[in-house]
Parts: sequence; C-alpha cells; structure tokens
Amino acid sequence: MSWELAQKQLCTRYQATFTPSHETVNSGFARSTQGLLPLNGLRHVPVNGTTGWYLWCGETFSDAPDFFQPVHTLHIYEQYPEVAELLGLPPGYRFLKAREYLDVWFDPNLLIETL
Repeated sequence: MSWELAQKQLCTRYQATFTPSHETVNSGFARSTQGLLPLNGLRHVPVNGTTGWYLWCGETFSDAPDFFQPVHTLHIYEQYPEVAELLGLPPGYRFLKAREYLDVWFDPNLLIETL
C-alpha cells in the first residue's frame, strides 16, 4: 500500500482533512533522540516549503534552537515506516507512538501563530 493511501485512510479514521507531506519537502527531526521511545510528532502550519511536522524520539522535548534539524520527509518514511501513515494528518495534530500503542489528538495551540 502506498504512503498516501495509508495516510488518507488514517485521516478518514480520525475525521481529519488529508494534508500530504511530500517526500521531497523537509520536516524537522531531532536526530539526537533517534532510537528512543516513544516517537512523537506535531504539525504546525507549513512555512517556507516545509511540511510543518516536527518529530522527536523519547520523553524529553527541548526548545533549544538546534533540537530539530531539517530532514527530507522521504528519510522519515524510510527510517520510521510505522509513523508514515500519520504524516497526512493536517496542521494542529499530534501523535505519540510506542510499539503497538498509538495516541492521536488535535491540539489547537499548534495553529496559533507566533511572532
């Protein structure tokens, strides 16, 4: 099954509008957390040619300016296929994935623009 089809099916399940994350566009990924659990993601409104997705592993989030690095979304699809279907959720959504556990929710605070 293609990533896009899986994303559309997941969006239907959560009654969310499918918003693609093209594989050639950058997402933010905290490389320093790679390999930890759970896998977390949140999606802001895309800006400057990004998907709006920020992903990190583990229980610790950092607001340090270098916590996230730009990564082609294709690499996320390849390295973390277990979350590929989630990357079609629209801005405002978050997820937490740890093995078989999955939590998906809408967070309206992600849609608030910051100056």
